[in-house]
Amino acid sequence: MPIVSAFLWGLVFALGLGLAGMTRPEKILGFLDIGGNWDPSLMLVMGGAVGLTFILFPRILRRGRPVLEDRFDLPVRKYVDGRLVGGAGIFGMGWGLAGYCPGPAVVSLVTADAGVWVFVAFMFGGLAAGRWLNARQAGRLATLDTAAIEAVQVPGSADGT
Repeated sequence: MPIVSAFLWGLVFALGLGLAGMTRPEKILGFLDIGGNWDPSLMLVMGGAVGLTFILFPRILRRGRPVLEDRFDLPVRKYVDGRLVGGAGIFGMGWGLAGYCPGPAVVSLVTADAGVWVFVAFMFGGLAAGRWLNARQAGRLATLDTAAIEAVQVPGSADGT
């Protein structure tokens, strides 16, 4: 049942993006063109989403658990760091250059537009590169932790110190 629910909510989200025009890059680029022919309609869509979330999210969390799952899966990090700021910057540059963000880009795959296919290919390439870098960093940190533990001499240990 959860997969059917996810599909149906994804379909509702895709239809909403399409009806609001958020799958058209020129609409997004028009919003970002503050000095030119500015289109504020994206602000209304985002404002509606943020407002609805602001009102409903606390009520939903009071339920104790989601309807179709055992527990909520919420972020645990509560701070802003360089990785978050850098990732947001890269996301923003891609959004500003292409006029797509991930949701509308995936929805737009139903079109024959080669540009969206290129964007999605690079989006998945960026995701793969990020996972590779995270795994590499985690491996490097594990190696450093092991080396640090081995370097510590414990008094009275088996080596006679």
